[in-house]
Amino acid sequence: MMRRIEIEITNPRTALDTFTKTWQRAEAGEEVTPRLAFGKLKDLFSAITEKRLELIRFVAEHEGLNTRQLAEQLGRDYKNVYTDTKDLVELGLLDKDGRGRLTAPFDEIVIHATVRDAA
Repeated sequence: MMRRIEIEITNPRTALDTFTKTWQRAEAGEEVTPRLAFGKLKDLFSAITEKRLELIRFVAEHEGLNTRQLAEQLGRDYKNVYTDTKDLVELGLLDKDGRGRLTAPFDEIVIHATVRDAA
């Protein structure tokens, strides 16, 4: 089964409604898809840059590397990779175990952008 997370660009009211419905479904024992919500497209692009998406994909293919190993394999500056991995762990898009090894908890990231609020 493919593990996925859905990312939405939405207004705060819709985000709160979605959160409430998801919480109720989880409380009822239903399986729910993890979600992240951003209020603006620029916030999403700030949080998930092209380099960060590349990093997520690399970790998914090479799980178990620590930040230093990841920086070396990607040919990137350690400080930048450290910042990126820290932020991605906080967002839940990467996991880090007690030994500093990184894994990707999702196989798929789906991004939704609402064009028009439902009537």
